[in-house]
Amino acid sequence: MDSKALDNCITRTDVPGHSEPYRGKVRDVYTLTDDTLGIVASDRISAFDHIMKQAIPYKGQILNSLAAFAFDKVDDIVATHIIDVPHPNVTIAKKCEPIPIEVVIRACLTGHAARVYNSGKRTLCGVELPDGMVENQKFEEPILTPATKAEEGHDEDISEKEILEQGIVDEDIWAEVREKAFNVFERGQQIANKQGLILVDTKYEFGLYNGEVTLIDEVHTADSSRYFYADGYEERLEKGEPQKQLSKEFLREWLMDHDFQGKEGQVLPDLPDEFRIKVYKRYTELFEKLTGNTFEPTPLNMDTFNGELEEIFDNYS
Repeated sequence: MDSKALDNCITRTDVPGHSEPYRGKVRDVYTLTDDTLGIVASDRISAFDHIMKQAIPYKGQILNSLAAFAFDKVDDIVATHIIDVPHPNVTIAKKCEPIPIEVVIRACLTGHAARVYNSGKRTLCGVELPDGMVENQKFEEPILTPATKAEEGHDEDISEKEILEQGIVDEDIWAEVREKAFNVFERGQQIANKQGLILVDTKYEFGLYNGEVTLIDEVHTADSSRYFYADGYEERLEKGEPQKQLSKEFLREWLMDHDFQGKEGQVLPDLPDEFRIKVYKRYTELFEKLTGNTFEPTPLNMDTFNGELEEIFDNYS
């Protein structure tokens, strides 16, 4: 990878003729019409609820392309927000009314679930966890551990009972969301298994489009999901060794090695170019492993990219 790619990352978009977008950690979301969004997947990367100061070349293209692949694989199970993908960084989507819950499905005792378990607790988001489990062990069946969507800061765990008691989501809608989430997760597991991977856990977001439960945001990407390599999983589990995984966890580990966990008073470190390239290669590996396709980046020129976006959006406005 040459320096031109490192210098031409998408960190911010400002499309002429369009109002200021909603800027998430990764995506810039433009309202094109009353029921249409233009979503630009940037090259920003975040961890510990902080956006890194340096971006990752072509990360947006990889995420957007992988999400499009995954949405296509589940659109017989649930309606999706996809209208079109006219550019590797761009998704044209239905403007849905978001359901304010992150729907987290877990197949293994990993990450946040493992930290809760290792603290001695045996309940997570109202789900009872059996004694005697070890980190990265599979549950008998995947579990649903929802979280509230925070505008700022950390999302908070919540039980399904609390979601309904607090009236956050209508009971009938929630029943449909949970059913579809488990079905989408099962499909994701099947696709991963065929490629020698284990879909460990993932986060889904849903919305309502003309009253229909619709899958939005992203699906089964490296930003929303964790994967283990199936080969050697049981041996590593027996020995208590860390699993070989494809996820953003290695970024979090690098940050922790550089004394950053997003806590007050800590200084966000710069990402060296060689590490940025390493991150790019990890994302590329997951894309190619899951899809079976080679990732071919589309070169970008940030001097002209906003103009390209204007032309694209004009076709849907």
